[in-house]
Amino acid sequence: METLTATSLSDAKTIVVKIGSALLVEQGALRAAWLDGLAEDVAMLRANGARVVIVSSGSIALGRGVLHLPAGALPLEQSQAAAAAGQIRLARAYQEALDPRQITTAQILLTLEDTADRRRYLNARATLDALLSLGAVPIVNENDTVATDEIRYGDNDRLAAQIAVMIGADHLVLLSDIDGLYTANPATDPEATHIPRVDAITPEIEAMAGEPVSGLSKGGMKTKVLAAKTAIAGGCAMSITQGDVTRPLKALMDGGRSTVFVPVGDPAHARKNWIGAMKPKGEIIVDEGAVTALGKGKSLLPAGVEDVVGLFGRGDPVVIIGPTGKRIGMGLTRYTSAEAEAIKGAQTTDIEAILGYTGRAALIHRDDMVL
Repeated sequence: METLTATSLSDAKTIVVKIGSALLVEQGALRAAWLDGLAEDVAMLRANGARVVIVSSGSIALGRGVLHLPAGALPLEQSQAAAAAGQIRLARAYQEALDPRQITTAQILLTLEDTADRRRYLNARATLDALLSLGAVPIVNENDTVATDEIRYGDNDRLAAQIAVMIGADHLVLLSDIDGLYTANPATDPEATHIPRVDAITPEIEAMAGEPVSGLSKGGMKTKVLAAKTAIAGGCAMSITQGDVTRPLKALMDGGRSTVFVPVGDPAHARKNWIGAMKPKGEIIVDEGAVTALGKGKSLLPAGVEDVVGLFGRGDPVVIIGPTGKRIGMGLTRYTSAEAEAIKGAQTTDIEAILGYTGRAALIHRDDMVL
């Protein structure tokens, strides 16, 4: 594997950028000049051929100012009210910053349940993939208007890592109020030294993570290291760098100080391992034509399915078996067992007539399959 540096961001094809509240909002007001610089960076990455997803905090911080709520911790219902007031302003701010650069934005609100439940996970992944393929920049935030403590990420660092793994991103950038990981909290320990590269997250690395230092930010270095665990396990590099500069992503690409966490393998390989380790819920028997198509890297279409065995839901892992009984592979089905039974052998154009609604073309998409 090549040595990974922060400048490898210039080679990444899919990039997730996480932005904290303290960077985006100051005393309840949007930092418009900073956001304009970030928009210029996004346009730069796009011109370089990268797909970009932004995971942005800031809705509660913006809404707090609009609703004139006091500083400090808020009761749940007031936090949700602030999020509701702030989300619309946050989305508009990104739209107004990126529109002049001919970049379309789209808002996606998620909770922990949306990424923990396999069916919701696949729905979110399909939506993100569709938006990226259409050239949009999705703006993702935790859905604070409905999330309760039991179904919350609680910080967008870990949400960003989950999104990065979900879409097979090459690089996750956490724009922070600090330029990376230190051996101790540099705000309180003058002997703390910067760590430019982390090849493995050891107990010693975890012990170096401090607590939040910002009044608006919920995530400290501890949550960033947890995010790094998720990202690198999914084959995604992660950088922590100083966000409070005019062009933070350009600064990173130009060699600005950061800490890069080196991934294990690549996103596609990590995803295949994840799928292959699952316990199957059923079987899909396919014909010889499907076996040939799968061998060429194609998705499994209903037309190639001869039989369906077992009871399973959408998003469940199923074994793919050839006409001779040989196991071909495993994948995550985009249909329930009842739906799969109904459309087996059918052409894609006939799915809507059979099911009564428009379905997905593939029964198992090639990205959700390991052979």
